[in-house]
Amino acid sequence: MVDTSPRRWMRVGRSAARDAQAAGEEAASRALGQDKASLLAVFASDAYDLELLVRTISERSGGAPLIGCSTAGEIGASGPEDASVVVTALGGEGFSIATALATGASGRLRLASAEVAASVSRVAERPHKVLMLLSDGLSGDQQEVVRGAYSVVGAAVPLVGGCAGDDLKMKRTYQFHGTQVVTDAVVAAAIGSDSPMGIGVRHGWRRVGEPMLVTGSADNRVLTLDDKPALDIYLDRLQAPAGARTDAAAFTRFAITHPLGLSRRSGEEVRFVGEANFEDRSLVCIAGVPQGGLAWFMEGDDSSVLEATDAACSDALASLAGQRPVGFLAFDCIARRGVLGDQGIRREVERISLHAGGAPIAGFYTYGEIARTNGVSGFHNQTLVILALS
Repeated sequence: MVDTSPRRWMRVGRSAARDAQAAGEEAASRALGQDKASLLAVFASDAYDLELLVRTISERSGGAPLIGCSTAGEIGASGPEDASVVVTALGGEGFSIATALATGASGRLRLASAEVAASVSRVAERPHKVLMLLSDGLSGDQQEVVRGAYSVVGAAVPLVGGCAGDDLKMKRTYQFHGTQVVTDAVVAAAIGSDSPMGIGVRHGWRRVGEPMLVTGSADNRVLTLDDKPALDIYLDRLQAPAGARTDAAAFTRFAITHPLGLSRRSGEEVRFVGEANFEDRSLVCIAGVPQGGLAWFMEGDDSSVLEATDAACSDALASLAGQRPVGFLAFDCIARRGVLGDQGIRREVERISLHAGGAPIAGFYTYGEIARTNGVSGFHNQTLVILALS
């Protein structure tokens, strides 16, 4: 736990205790100490009794504003973990906070995101603002979350965040707001600060083979590539193992390290291929894939992914105008974890900590990442997003 500013501070507490109440008390106490927080961000395994966990953390904080979500792994200064809870506390005179929750998101993702984005108007006026969004990554085209928030805050307020996980079960994720634990929701924290906040976003994947034309798609489903069934093209060109051709779980394990790249005006975006439809031979992605666009398969290795880690941290720090960070929040795709392996993700967290220069770090492994600093797009897959606070 490190305080680097007399006015603004960030602290992180973690617990791997199996009992939800004990874990919540331990993590919250380490993050809070004797201070009152302006905001708590809670990232936790869905193995816990989440209602008890969140209630315990909220009570320990005296009812401080709280948002959070379930994860596919948790990140703290001590490294990456599973089956744990990480509590991040922001406090001090230099922050102002407003939080919001929108439920029933799957049928109205853009509207739900717009509703929570309105929380920006309730933040006391400060020179720097950011909107942190945590969403249910299984609730539809997550690019709609970015579009909805952008329609309210425009280009003046950067967006950052990630999609909740469920340890790769791909069944149900959870979002936290105050003492509420919900699913199929979007939660947000509008953060105002006297000092700059920086966002870095890099993926570290490389193109494999020739580009293809998306000849058929519907929202986040890719039906055909070059007029052939998308799943068949995917499996054959990437020489997928036999298990991935018939078994859903085996396909997901394979697809985690073989994303789809999309050509965008603002550059290159990556899409996590989360599911195969073995009946109609389509691919199901976490966010929309536009028909008529160019796409290609991608791959990465330890070197390319860790180079992206360094670049994302450096980009985030560059926006702090020379001020020291009080902390980093990391939203790291579960697919990058699949490439790096257990030892690799420990090296990655060590590198993030090195860039933070002794300031605390926290975060989670996601089903998709949000980072919009320019343009209207800003949903990413298989990418690392860093929010640096000063």
